[in-house]
Amino acid sequence: MTQPYDFKMSLEEAMSTQRAIRRLKDDPVDDALVLHLIELALRAPTGSNAQNWEFIVVRDPAVKARLATLNRRAWNLYGGIGRRMVRRSGDERMGRILDAVQWQADHFESIPVIVVACLRSIIPAWPPVAAASAYGSIFPSVQNLLLAARAAGLGAALITLPLWSKWLARRALRLPWSVSPCAVIPLGWPKGRYGPTTRRPVGEVVSLDRYGNRAFLGRSA
Repeated sequence: MTQPYDFKMSLEEAMSTQRAIRRLKDDPVDDALVLHLIELALRAPTGSNAQNWEFIVVRDPAVKARLATLNRRAWNLYGGIGRRMVRRSGDERMGRILDAVQWQADHFESIPVIVVACLRSIIPAWPPVAAASAYGSIFPSVQNLLLAARAAGLGAALITLPLWSKWLARRALRLPWSVSPCAVIPLGWPKGRYGPTTRRPVGEVVSLDRYGNRAFLGRSA
């Protein structure tokens, strides 16, 4: 089912209503729309203007299945830890988030499009600043893609569990060693709807000049 999209949503609305959407319909998403999202992702800055992105658009059921297996292996560990923490704390909100992540893991193969964002480079483990610099060249483009998906009415989320083993992820995607997978973005039409997001007041997370100087408490933009 093809749905209309016009990208006329204001940037502020897209940013203020963006959220991780994990429950997705299996309705198809047009190639033209996916390519347009990636075109907008490519407008993001990169370190030294290297423009060293690579995006793998996964539609092949066999490749999806391999990524789904990797995702479930990691989720079986982290999800179990999360469930135990929720049972102890009684945090219903976190329980709902875990339910959504579980749904995504259970239905990964039916998600219409999986986009894997990569860098044409080997990301060094040392020094830490080198890895931070490398990721700084891919995550701005991923955020562009997420905002564009929101403006188009698509559901999306940034996940990394399928990449817990870069070696196995490379095998699934047939990536050369010179290309590093960095993030996975499942895309599809949302089963539910976008709603208002709840965030802490800006004054609670902003310090002036030094950490802990909450000079803006009680103030808004």
